Amino acid sequence: MAKSPLDRLASLGEEVLGKAQQNPAAHRLLQGAMQLKDRVDDLSKRVRGLEQMEKRLAQLEKRLSKMEYAAKKKPPPSGAKKTTTAAKKTATKK
Repeated sequence: MAKSPLDRLASLGEEVLGKAQQNPAAHRLLQGAMQLKDRVDDLSKRVRGLEQMEKRLAQLEKRLSKMEYAAKKKPPPSGAKKTTTAAKKTATKK
């Protein structure tokens, strides 16, 4: 039975991968590529976290600006009573 070109290519690819695993330079290259992939994944997670923080910060800034606008719009009541606490008297021993 004759092998199809796809079967030949697959077996050739397996052979090349087997030889590449035995080659120290190719092994180091593969390890470096895997480390790079892990670092990129970690970085993308951090960036997603920063995007969420930026959204929250924008929401807080909007709330703060609304509060500041409301505070400027309503002047404080001028006839409000100010209460102060009197100093407590302490008893002295005789």
